Amino acid sequence: MGRYSYSDILFAQPSLVSGMCRVLDIGSTFTAYNDRPTEQQADITAIKSDWMTVGGDLRHTVEEFFR
Repeated sequence: MGRYSYSDILFAQPSLVSGMCRVLDIGSTFTAYNDRPTEQQADITAIKSDWMTVGGDLRHTVEEFFR
């Protein structure tokens, strides 16, 4: 079973091409985040992803322990 990363949910996942374009982006116009409509929704998403990460780590640890 693979491990999932929930710690970067609110961060943009740029491609190689957008990364190359950022070299020439003097005004930082390509900066984008996976934001939410309100701060409360962003907090809820961040806290949920934190607990999903904790749960995944616990699941992995229990599976390793009982092998």
